[in-house]
Amino acid sequence: MPPKNKNKGKDESKSESSKSGSSGTGKLKPATSINVRHILCEKHSKKEEALEKIRNGAKFDDVAREMSEDKARQGGSLGWKVRGSLMAEFEKVAYELDPSTTGSPKIGEVKTREGYHIIMVEGRK
Repeated sequence: MPPKNKNKGKDESKSESSKSGSSGTGKLKPATSINVRHILCEKHSKKEEALEKIRNGAKFDDVAREMSEDKARQGGSLGWKVRGSLMAEFEKVAYELDPSTTGSPKIGEVKTREGYHIIMVEGRK
């Protein structure tokens, strides 16, 4: 009987992770808020230039200070944002990102009415 319970426990954890995956990438737990940074560019070409800098090893926050066209004085930080407080298309991409650091960011991209965004998430809760 104990082995059956062990297997059952494993199956339950699998089903829970697949349930949480329905709203994200499959390995992230659902979050109610995220600590998010972005780089906003009006032109696609400028966004591509910013992406190239990040891919070549520049820190996300440094690129945000240099190239973002919003008030990114904090290295593009928008701080902690709860679900529903961001533009829908931005939020959809942001909530699917794994947390990462500015030195090695996992980035997402989205176009909104404000322009082209490069997004990274530093924390989830």
